[in-house]
Amino acid sequence: MGWGRVGKKILVTGGAGFIGSHIADAFLARGDRVWILDDLSTGKPENVPPGAELVEGSISDPIVSRLFEQAGGFDIVSHHAAQIDVRRSVNDPRYDARINIDGLLNVLQCCLTHEVRRVLFVSSGGVVYGEPEERPTPEHAPKIPLSPYGVTKLAAEYYLYYYHRVHGLEYAALRYANVFGPRQDPHGEAGVVAIFSNRLLEGEPLTIFGDGEQTRDYVYVEDIVRANVLLSEATLAPATQLDDRAFNVGTGAGTSVNTLASTLMSVSGKKVNCVHAPERRGELRHSTLLAERLRRLGWEPRTTLEQGLRNTYQYIASKEGRK
Repeated sequence: MGWGRVGKKILVTGGAGFIGSHIADAFLARGDRVWILDDLSTGKPENVPPGAELVEGSISDPIVSRLFEQAGGFDIVSHHAAQIDVRRSVNDPRYDARINIDGLLNVLQCCLTHEVRRVLFVSSGGVVYGEPEERPTPEHAPKIPLSPYGVTKLAAEYYLYYYHRVHGLEYAALRYANVFGPRQDPHGEAGVVAIFSNRLLEGEPLTIFGDGEQTRDYVYVEDIVRANVLLSEATLAPATQLDDRAFNVGTGAGTSVNTLASTLMSVSGKKVNCVHAPERRGELRHSTLLAERLRRLGWEPRTTLEQGLRNTYQYIASKEGRK
């Protein structure tokens, strides 16, 4: 933190979760004041960093407006709170929309009322593009979400674009690839890292669906954090179309499930069998993101897949009291 810098007031929704807690860490480290709003449905109190103020509640509830009023507004809102289970969105799309659309609008109305300087919104490059023809996939690629979860993420970006064009609200939408790292739960696409790590610790076989050659773009959580901090301060031109404020956050490299399994076994020093199960219906075959727009602002992924997997495995092993 440079001399004379005045700390900002930051709200991190979903800040007790895997990624949100790392974001909160970073803002605290640079001298900002941080509030965390989390209903703890998936977030964990132990993830909340010292120095942050935890407010327990849902983004869909009146507690949001009370929090804004009590804090006197915020400079930056980092919106990580969401319903992230694709399968639940398929089974109950109305629940998915209540959190991911109505909850977002609840937050955005408060941002407008309290003149928030910028909103950082977590979108998903893994779902908004569907099964893209162009890989690595750029931001301007067609958006063809194939799940209610993907639809709500894309719809949320359109709402943000509306608030920007009509009301002047500043925002950046970060389309994450498959994020992994310490504090990760075995949920979502990149949750396979936590699942495989736990199986290795138990000496149990790794289950691979299909032939294991489906690929994903795995990006380490510390690289995600740096993208958020960069976009909290970057000078961004006014948006004239949706993708002007969208930033893919990924490595551009696809890693197969088979390669992921073998690399984890290598860094852990443990060898187990791999068992193949039937391919899961509706699963994307390949997904990698082109992050050139973010790179032009000075960002690049710094953590290799091998180092990130080693860090993650060692974290999970230490939490379990095993090595």
